[in-house]
Amino acid sequence: MSELRMENLVARYGKVTALDRLNLTIKDGELVTLLGPSGCGKTTTLRSVSGFLKPDEGEIYIGNRNITDIPPEKRGIGLVFQNYALWPHMTVFQNLAFGLELRKVPLEEIKKRVRTVLSVVKLEGYEDRYPRQLSGGQQQRVALARAIILEPDILLLDEPLSNLDALLREQMRFEIAQIHKRLGITTLYVTHDQTEAMVISDRIVIMKDGKVMQDGKPEEIYLRPKNRFVAGFMGTTTFLEGRVQAVQGDTCVLETSEGWELWGVACGGVIPGRKASAAVRPEAVEILYSLAASPKGKGENSFEAEVDSSYFTGEVIDYHFRLGGSFIRVRGDTKRILKPGEKVTVRIDPDRLPIVPAEPL
Repeated sequence: MSELRMENLVARYGKVTALDRLNLTIKDGELVTLLGPSGCGKTTTLRSVSGFLKPDEGEIYIGNRNITDIPPEKRGIGLVFQNYALWPHMTVFQNLAFGLELRKVPLEEIKKRVRTVLSVVKLEGYEDRYPRQLSGGQQQRVALARAIILEPDILLLDEPLSNLDALLREQMRFEIAQIHKRLGITTLYVTHDQTEAMVISDRIVIMKDGKVMQDGKPEEIYLRPKNRFVAGFMGTTTFLEGRVQAVQGDTCVLETSEGWELWGVACGGVIPGRKASAAVRPEAVEILYSLAASPKGKGENSFEAEVDSSYFTGEVIDYHFRLGGSFIRVRGDTKRILKPGEKVTVRIDPDRLPIVPAEPL
């Protein structure tokens, strides 16, 4: 069993606590992504698991084996670096075979395993090429192949796509997800890219200041954030502030600072009478274009808004709307482009509006 478990991990750099009693379990065959801003502790977690950093406190287990004090090369871990770290003077075959040769694997077995792993990463026929003859995406695949050819218990990936261009990065997200499904290796993945995390992950762990802010499936993290930090970190979000009027089941009614009644989804244990924040995302807002088109009734969340600015992005128009004394971001189609100063009705879908406890970012 290749379950990865971290118990009460503490890591300090001088007076800075990088990991603050971190407890995290990755189940056998699961791909979990650590996500958060720079300095949140995700890379420190990866270095602790890999053995390149000894935590000040706590223990790390693979299955029932305590690996906290075991050297990196004896942990049964495959590591894919951000900068590929391929041997430039070796061919693809030689890069992949190197670790097997150190383990005294017979040549015929090495050849078989190289062919198999190149098939997995879709690089058949590239055995005799050198890294300089490969594209960035191909080099990244070789780095991934080099990690998995050793058949590790745990696979660690440290922002492996950050050096690729946008189109190649998008392609590689799906390929990594497919490779993981095929191999089923327990995987810990580190990135700062929210979309990347949502595409590839079974679970996402949002970190801040060395602590876990939320741990859950991608859709849960995005649609049901537990606090203002998570809501603001995931996706494009603007906030409307207010005080909770009522909570009934999953429904929350917020009285905004403008005096409006705003209906949404109760998240993070919002409490009546307490301050809260409504996390408005562009895809949750519909532009009705006419002030007269505003639906009436409880829970409609329809308001008059004024265009403050607009930005053409190709597929959509990215609007900044003034809503009373606040601003929200909205995406509209390119069939009709609104000009600054125009007034329209916007409707915020209450089923896609998380309302979370107000707290400092």
